[in-house]
Amino acid sequence: MAYLYLAVFTSGMTTLAVEMLASRLLGSVFGTSNLVWANVIGLMLLYLTVGYFVGGRWADRSPHFSTFYRILVWGAFLSAVIPLVARPVLSAAATAFSNFDGALSIASFASVLVLFAIPITLLGTVSPFAIRLTVADAQSAGKTAGRLYAISTLGSLVGTFLPVVILLPELGTFQTFLLFAGVLFLVALIGLWRVEGTRALRFLWMPVLIAVLSLFVLNGSPLRAAAEGAQLIYEDESAYNYIQVQEDAAGNRYLYLNEGQGIHSQWHATQYAYGRTWDFFLTAPYFNPDTQPDDVESLALIGLAAGTIARQYTHIYGDIPIDGIEIDPAIVEAGARYFDMNPEAMPNLNVIVEDGRYALNQLERRYSVIGIDAYRPPYIPWQLTTVEFFSEVRDHLLDNGVVAINVGRTDTDRRLIDALTATLLQVYPTVHAMDVPYSFNTILVASVQPTTSEDFIRNVALIPQDAPDDLKTTLNLAVSALVPVTASETIFTDNRAPVETMVDSMVLNFLFGGGVEQLR
Repeated sequence: MAYLYLAVFTSGMTTLAVEMLASRLLGSVFGTSNLVWANVIGLMLLYLTVGYFVGGRWADRSPHFSTFYRILVWGAFLSAVIPLVARPVLSAAATAFSNFDGALSIASFASVLVLFAIPITLLGTVSPFAIRLTVADAQSAGKTAGRLYAISTLGSLVGTFLPVVILLPELGTFQTFLLFAGVLFLVALIGLWRVEGTRALRFLWMPVLIAVLSLFVLNGSPLRAAAEGAQLIYEDESAYNYIQVQEDAAGNRYLYLNEGQGIHSQWHATQYAYGRTWDFFLTAPYFNPDTQPDDVESLALIGLAAGTIARQYTHIYGDIPIDGIEIDPAIVEAGARYFDMNPEAMPNLNVIVEDGRYALNQLERRYSVIGIDAYRPPYIPWQLTTVEFFSEVRDHLLDNGVVAINVGRTDTDRRLIDALTATLLQVYPTVHAMDVPYSFNTILVASVQPTTSEDFIRNVALIPQDAPDDLKTTLNLAVSALVPVTASETIFTDNRAPVETMVDSMVLNFLFGGGVEQLR
């Protein structure tokens, strides 16, 4: 029975590993929103439910160890097939996503999830089948079932943490899939050998076929091709993101994450301002009365990415202390290699790899500006949107400090902006807004002291003539980008922050309301 327990443990481990890897497989194209997770978890539970039902009936009809191990062999084989079949589907989906082809993207999403149906259903049959094989009499049925479910759940625990913490960052999604499937196949094949002898060898065609398919599918080509006129110079996969760095003919480097919608950092050897959203963070200090460049003392960034804002602040305001918080160490590594986010180029930047809210609360410094560039629709960390969080931010600001936030919107839907305005006004006396031209972004600036837009306009007019041209250009653009703020009745709190529900609704309204044509 000991070997049967090992098989049950391995099956439980593989089942949860495949579920965790499913979200990563889909996340590289479709992101990691609650909607994606809900689809993954919901369908996996459905497949397991069918497996439990089928497994019990199957075990009653064929209560043999040989049948049990054959189920495991096929479950392992089909689990290994998933990433190999999914790869071309996901590549097509990535292209469709870039071209804003919603129908093909949704079809690809559904197709990949369907690939999990048979292997997960087969793995779902394992526990009831194992119970049928090990129960000797009715009096010990409960104890036996409890032991087997405990062993399976222990395996699931390992399958939850092992891929995410260790294997994914080291091997990548596809190779981790194959590793777990290979371990399960080996355990199942040895079990079958113990029961059937050399007849078990007839299943050796399975790993051979997987090896051949892997040579063709995992040939080193990127999941998503570089944008037109650019080349891919770096690609990596972390526990959090699928990462690409691309470079165009003009020498601009761009950081893309996951589905590739939106540029998360930009770098050029001799250029610092790009006319994009990051530039507007430079304007935040000037919403306070009588503020000039020398008054900017320090900066904290939540959502550092590859350091574009930090580099701009260093260029404009000199070597002021900057604490940059980024949750993904692989992004930090890419920033150091390709975006000058390193001690040699920016010795004033202190990079902190940690969750934004937790890391902020560990900092002792108070700042002139705290920038939050961690909202990436459709997956916004709700814990960075609440009254309680903005109160913590307030505690880390100087008496003349400001907080600046990059918020997504559409041309007709400003619900998220209005809700965050209402939330900020619970903590700060004044909130200002700038709609970034040619984008779906708005910068909200909340000040510790009561301020007016006239304060900002006056400061811009008094900027010294010897101030950097990039700053003067951005400030003048920001004046024309000022828009009135409207506070909604929705206020986000730690107890209730329906951020993703709101954002999902905004995205769907945008897509089905003809917004895709604007993007094209």
